[in-house]
Amino acid sequence: MAGKMEMHYDEEADYLEIFVGEPRADYGEHISKDIVIFKYEDNGKLYGIGIFNFKKRASSLKDVLSNLPISIKIESA
Repeated sequence: MAGKMEMHYDEEADYLEIFVGEPRADYGEHISKDIVIFKYEDNGKLYGIGIFNFKKRASSLKDVLSNLPISIKIESA
């Protein structure tokens, strides 16, 4: 993943989305009960992640990212 990182949090739904690059309507895949990864349909590359029950999962974003069942490489622009 490369590009600008954007995060959106819906407090009512307790749902956090993190996207790198340009989010678009491709597809999401549940990799656990509360984790969805978003991939480009044309090449299958990961460009985002959604975390349900965010407040219940961790006290900080760093805690959540370090405990995800995937590896995320973040590059600066």
